[in-house]
Amino acid sequence: MKFITAIFLTAFLAFSIGLFTSLPWWSYVGTSFFVAMGIHQKAGKAFISGFLGLFFLWSFLAIMKDMANEHILAIKVAKILPLGGSYWVLILVTGLIGGLVSGLAAISGSTARKNERNL
Repeated sequence: MKFITAIFLTAFLAFSIGLFTSLPWWSYVGTSFFVAMGIHQKAGKAFISGFLGLFFLWSFLAIMKDMANEHILAIKVAKILPLGGSYWVLILVTGLIGGLVSGLAAISGSTARKNERNL
């Protein structure tokens, strides 16, 4: 139950940070860190929950933005990058980048909680 709660809370807080503030794109790192500190899990589960929360959020948001302009911009960007012009691969790469950064922040938060108790 903690695992699913951490996924949803990570995604919700990251969405809220992006929606209600004017902070840069990487500001969700703090939310992933604090969710992992607040919901105690082992480091591996914390990484996976942080990864999945942001992977699904960023992929969903990228799909919504991509469908709004009928894939025009995504296809052009995918042609510039070595993705073969596939907008689906671009959406996957977008989700992977967000997920990896969030997962690393979550594993840092889990480790910081463990180290805090040892002081």
